[in-house]
Amino acid sequence: MFLSVFDMFKVGIGPSSSHTIGPMVAAARFLDHLRAQPFAVKGLRASLHGSLAFTGVGHATDRATVLGLAGFRADDYDADKAEAELARITAEGTVHPKGLETLTFQPKDHLVFDYGPALPGHANGMILMGTDAQGDVVTQVTYYSIGGGFVLTADELAAGADKDDGAPVPYPFKSAAEMLEMAEQNNLSIAQMKRQNELTRRSATDLDAGLDRIWQVMTDCIDRGLTTDGILPGGLQVKRRAKGIHDALKAEAGVNLTAPHTINDWMSTYAMAVNEENAAGGQVVTAPTNGAAGVVPATIRYYMDHVPGARRAKIPEFLLTAAAIGGLVKFNASISGAEAGCQAEVGSAAAMAAAGLCAVLGGTPAQIENAAEIALEHHLGMTCDPVRGLVQVPCIERNGLGAIKAVSAASLAMRGDGTHLVPLDAAIETMRQTGADMSEKYKETALGGLAVNVPNC
Repeated sequence: MFLSVFDMFKVGIGPSSSHTIGPMVAAARFLDHLRAQPFAVKGLRASLHGSLAFTGVGHATDRATVLGLAGFRADDYDADKAEAELARITAEGTVHPKGLETLTFQPKDHLVFDYGPALPGHANGMILMGTDAQGDVVTQVTYYSIGGGFVLTADELAAGADKDDGAPVPYPFKSAAEMLEMAEQNNLSIAQMKRQNELTRRSATDLDAGLDRIWQVMTDCIDRGLTTDGILPGGLQVKRRAKGIHDALKAEAGVNLTAPHTINDWMSTYAMAVNEENAAGGQVVTAPTNGAAGVVPATIRYYMDHVPGARRAKIPEFLLTAAAIGGLVKFNASISGAEAGCQAEVGSAAAMAAAGLCAVLGGTPAQIENAAEIALEHHLGMTCDPVRGLVQVPCIERNGLGAIKAVSAASLAMRGDGTHLVPLDAAIETMRQTGADMSEKYKETALGGLAVNVPNC
């Protein structure tokens, strides 16, 4: 399956790609379905299942569903307009999506959190329904938010999620082994192969502009997080820390020479800045998910601000390499915390970041594959246990540690020649198997781990 760099890196809003962006995407698709079908629809209903129900409020899934059914999209989200529209919908009990008549929809009555068994296709399931004037359902579609903002209908999932109807790509690798073989046979880097694949879908001008935008949104997000104080929403009273740490690091620069390990603090602060913005509902880039959105930007910012000789012109190479690795993880395992735990989110992000950094430091394809494997291997088994279902504890700090692991993995790989015992493909398959074996309470349900052992109210 061809997965574009813009599938792996999507501009959206916090706090969750699967629980916020995904439901908005599903709602937009359902509105298109209503516009195309012949039944007279007068109202809407929605039900959330599995992880979307258990951690939906903490992840703003209810808000995302309501706003999505009102016509809002994650990639051009206007927070002020959204707040005003939410207030109006709650007061009037109607939505006015473009191209459809006014539809009855009162969130407190027509949006249901179903805490029973998950739907059969995926842990993140939702059913969107259109009703007639009597309130009877005349059409409905089941959607699955499968991680990273990707959404499939039940029919699409049953038909095979890996179907790709686009133009053939010149380097169709489905495994790391194939990727390395193609790179060697064609004397190309991973980023060069990924770029040629991308050019089957868009022009070079559009590709370059899109990559520039991805990095601009990432670095703007870091900058906002580094300059914003306050308490994060959700009731846990979690204090933003990135600004304070960043201010202290700047004050210590050139003075506190006894703590060379502060480079780790810089990386953590960049990552925490992103994930504090994400937790506050700000604009972020899925990388590959919102819950892991800080790892890749923090690693790039580390490269740009702390590595001698770093050049912005290398960032597209970083992003293309990272996207190639992320595509392998998604295709062969999962990037969804609700499906495979946090190993699938922060672990995948660390593998992507390690690969990207190794590439821009001059690593060979074999060294890049090794860097990704090291980073992923040392996240295996990591659970997803958000306190009160919020993407705050342990998620924010976890991104900082993920960035540190990514940089360490790239550095270790660069010290070798690319030969190593555990192939990346084996680490990805192990992650898939571990996720399948993992108890559901450790997969983004807030029913186990820190979510139950930390007082949250």
